Amino acid sequence: TFVLDTPSPSGFRIDPATIVTLRDVLAILELRISLEVESAGLAAQRRSDEQLAAMRAALDALNESAAHATDAVASDFQFHLQIALSTGNRYFTDIMTHLGTSIIPRTRLNSARLAHDDQQHYMDRLSREHEEIFEAIARQDSDAARAAMRLHLTNSRERLRHAHEEAESQRA
Repeated sequence: TFVLDTPSPSGFRIDPATIVTLRDVLAILELRISLEVESAGLAAQRRSDEQLAAMRAALDALNESAAHATDAVASDFQFHLQIALSTGNRYFTDIMTHLGTSIIPRTRLNSARLAHDDQQHYMDRLSREHEEIFEAIARQDSDAARAAMRLHLTNSRERLRHAHEEAESQRA
C-alpha cells in the first residue's frame, strides 16, 4: 500500500480573466485539440446508445439555436461535454467542465465577432463540423471521430487567427 498527500487546493486552474489575448485563446485551442481529439476517439469506442442519444439531443439544440440565430454557446458546450462523458473517463469530463464553463464560450464569441462573419454562415459551418464528429462516433469509427474533431478544432483555430489578421490589417 501507499499513501498520497492530499492535493493542494491551488492545483490546475485556468482563470478566464487571464484569457485576454489572441495568443491565450489560441493556446487554449491547442490544449483542446490535444484533449478532445482523443476524447472523440474514445467516445466512438465506448459510447452507449443512451450517450449517443444525449449527443444527438445536444446537437439538435445547437442546430435549433443556429436556425433561430440565438446564442448557441451552451448547446455547443453540451455537445462537447457529452463526448467527454462518453469516454467513460471522468478526467476528460472534469477538464471539459472546467474549460467549457470558462474558456469555450469566450473563443466562440471572439471568433464570430472578430470575423465580422454572418452569424448564420458561421453557425452553418460549425453545424457541419459537429455533424461529422457525431456521425463518426455513431458509426463507432474512432479514427474518423479523431479526424473530424481535429479538423473542427483546427478550423476554429484558423478562423480565429485569420479573423484577427484581417482585423489587424484593417487597422493599419
